[in-house]
Amino acid sequence: MKKIYHLSSCSTNRRILKEINPKEDVELQDIKQRGIDEKMLDFLKEKVGSYEALFSKRAMKFRSMGLNEMQLTEADYRNYMLEEYTFLKRPFMINGEDVFIGNVKKTVEQAVKSFNGKQ
Repeated sequence: MKKIYHLSSCSTNRRILKEINPKEDVELQDIKQRGIDEKMLDFLKEKVGSYEALFSKRAMKFRSMGLNEMQLTEADYRNYMLEEYTFLKRPFMINGEDVFIGNVKKTVEQAVKSFNGKQ
């Protein structure tokens, strides 16, 4: 599977997509238009080890909803991400068995190498 979950209105996500320059065999999914489903979220959790690692604490709603004051469980993280796309750390980039989450420079560099066949 080759898939990139992104937010088309995010300039950082657009820049990363430009760097990766995905080929025709890579499916792009705008998470605002069509959110992530339970099966994919669970798959990603298995790859990275926790739902918290997939959760964006930078989301505006994180503070406005008072979630920063709460002790969230893995189930809480999962439910919030399924309900609201803004809680997803993005982009999620899947290339076969390789999974890359977020926009940290090192992660993006690894994703670019993976998608462009340079290991």
